[in-house]
Amino acid sequence: MDGRKSETGTSGTVEGETAESAGGRDAEAVSRFVESFAAQLVEAGMQRMPARVFAALLSSDEGAMTSAELGEQLRISPAAVSGAVRYLAQQHMVSREREPGSRRERYRVHSDQWYEALTNREAVLKRWEASLREGVTSLGAGTPAGRRMAETLAFFEFLDGELAALMQRWRTHRGRTFGP
Repeated sequence: MDGRKSETGTSGTVEGETAESAGGRDAEAVSRFVESFAAQLVEAGMQRMPARVFAALLSSDEGAMTSAELGEQLRISPAAVSGAVRYLAQQHMVSREREPGSRRERYRVHSDQWYEALTNREAVLKRWEASLREGVTSLGAGTPAGRRMAETLAFFEFLDGELAALMQRWRTHRGRTFGP
C-alpha cells in the first residue's frame, strides 16, 4: 500500500481514506486535483485554506461535507475549516446547512457558485464606481490624476454592464447544456 495503516475504521474504509475513495475514486488523484486547483485559486488571489476547502467541496459528489470530513480529507484543524468556511460564505461561494436531526453543519457548494460569486461582485463594483466618481470630482476631471480616475471609472462602468449581459448569456448556455 502507500504507507497508511491498513486497519478498517467503523465506516468500513481504510483509515486515512474517505468514503468516496472507497466508493471507486482514486483518493490520491482526488487529493492531487484538490491541491492543484487550490493552488490556482491562491495564485488568482484567494486565501490558501479557503481555496483548499472550496476545491474539496467542489470535487465531492454531494457537493457538501461536514467539518470533520473536510478536516480529515485536507488534514486540517476544525478551526482552519471554520475560518475557511466563514470566508467562503462571505463570498457567497458556500452555504451552511444543518443535517436533519443533528447539530452538525454541512457546508455546501452549489452548482451556481460562480454565478453567485460574480453577482456578489456587482455590489462591490457599484461601490467602487461611486468612490471613483467622488475621486474624479475631488481631483478635478481636467487633471492628469482626474483623467486617470475617470478612465478607471469608465472601465468599471463598462465591466458592470458587460457582466450583466455575460451572466444572462451564461444562464441561457447553462440551460441548453445542463438543463433547467
